[in-house]
Amino acid sequence: MALPNQPIVDYPNFKLVIVGDGGTGKTTFVKRHLTGEFEKKYEPTIGVEVHPLDFFTNCGKIRFYCWDTAGQEKFGGLRDGYYIHGNCAIIMFDVTARLTYKNVPTWHRDLCRVCENIPIVLCGNKIDVKNRQVKAKQVTFHRKKNLQYYEISAKSNYNFEKPFLYLARKLAGDPNLHFVESPALAPPEVQIDIAAQLKHEAELNNALNQPLPDDDDDEFIG
Repeated sequence: MALPNQPIVDYPNFKLVIVGDGGTGKTTFVKRHLTGEFEKKYEPTIGVEVHPLDFFTNCGKIRFYCWDTAGQEKFGGLRDGYYIHGNCAIIMFDVTARLTYKNVPTWHRDLCRVCENIPIVLCGNKIDVKNRQVKAKQVTFHRKKNLQYYEISAKSNYNFEKPFLYLARKLAGDPNLHFVESPALAPPEVQIDIAAQLKHEAELNNALNQPLPDDDDDEFIG
């Protein structure tokens, strides 16, 4: 799971691959956890950065080795070596950029070609930005593929722990697993409008009862 220069730990550890279009906030998200400093600007560098993120649960400590593409996705997909031995994954899109959501099925297909039956979380990032382009009720891909979906804001730390907790529960096979202390996170850079976000999430819950569209999620892509 770790890269050759990283120490092996004697507690449960998992390779977590993070995929999604460039600029969706994957590096920013990982670096909120204080094993990595917040990236103020997006610098696509070739290669993989691996960030070991530790979480403390009621069943003991666990580590996710978060594999961050560091910009490789700009060069036509990712090599299989990035996905191989992946135990779980996060697919990220940017709610302010429709194309990044439209590309989610491609990332999902690439991931599942190499990693079969691993737990996957879909994350819609940048919900702190006012000009949201992908409305909560338009996000349906996770329902078609039975993925968990969370709305997050990396810069405000909103819902930061949720994807990790979901994956930890799936990997441990224990729905009652919980975090016993919060990870140290970089201070929020922005505040989100909680009232507006709760309204979005209510829409998201209401949408769960609506029939799924047949047209592969592109009915709203302009």
